[in-house]
Amino acid sequence: MKLNRRNFLQTTTTATSALMLSSLKTFATPQSISNMNNNFQLKILATNWGFNGTIDEYCAKVKKEGYDGIEIWWQTEKKDQDEVFAALKKYNLEVGFLTAGHESDFKQHFQTFTNMIDAAANNTVQKPLYINCHSGRDYFTFEQGKAFIEHTTALHKSTGIKICHETHRSRLMYAAPVARHYLENVPELRFTLDISHWCNVHETLLEDQKETVDLVLSRVDHVHARIGHQEGPQVNDPRAPEWDDAVKAHFAWWDKIVEMKKQQGDMLTVLTEFGPPNYLPTIPYTQQPLADQWAINVYMMQTLRKRYA
Repeated sequence: MKLNRRNFLQTTTTATSALMLSSLKTFATPQSISNMNNNFQLKILATNWGFNGTIDEYCAKVKKEGYDGIEIWWQTEKKDQDEVFAALKKYNLEVGFLTAGHESDFKQHFQTFTNMIDAAANNTVQKPLYINCHSGRDYFTFEQGKAFIEHTTALHKSTGIKICHETHRSRLMYAAPVARHYLENVPELRFTLDISHWCNVHETLLEDQKETVDLVLSRVDHVHARIGHQEGPQVNDPRAPEWDDAVKAHFAWWDKIVEMKKQQGDMLTVLTEFGPPNYLPTIPYTQQPLADQWAINVYMMQTLRKRYA
């Protein structure tokens, strides 16, 4: 049978759409859990990374899309804090705070970090659902890194706020075996799982580190739902069928976390965190993004809610 150009394009488009729809249907199917505790809660938050409007415009859009809240850096200036808290109240949104230090010197870095996280945890306006930590640097010693965890453990005990250390490149938990070493020596450690970073660091979908990954999954309280691959921390568009293996691997990890949380009757917070250019790949010369960042994150939110809520 001969195909003219028009028929060829129609056939190709139909086949590709079928693959995409099949993937969407798979991950939008509710997860089946035995021994579920009805106290389980799922909170899905939006990132302001790449959003160029005001905090009020951002929160209005977040609310319209159906998110539960936002994750945002703790603001060090009172004026900025007031704007964030006003928008959260206006749109009835919950919040998770990001905290970090950025200096290369350990003492300066640690001071910046502790000042920031102490202020975020002890603010009297709105208690966050959690605090996510970009903790330390990958070249800090184990003893230096341990100081971050000891400080956040004490802060959690005094405030009751979940405080999680992110599995992030360039930070303390930049690689799977490093995170395992910390966990085996500081058992109070809790994680924000952004496993897309580890796929990039180890140039695998971590098939050869299952025991380590499973150990970390058991200590996760917060998830950054971005899908990475062997050569990068973010696929260009998770809806595209060529990323099927990476998408399946990430959902398999998230499924395990949700299953544990549902059986424990615990709350799980998830941030949809596909980023803007240059995290999002672009067309050469024009720097035009290959996909719509906001639309991808909304797609992820809707899929995660259908699967896990």
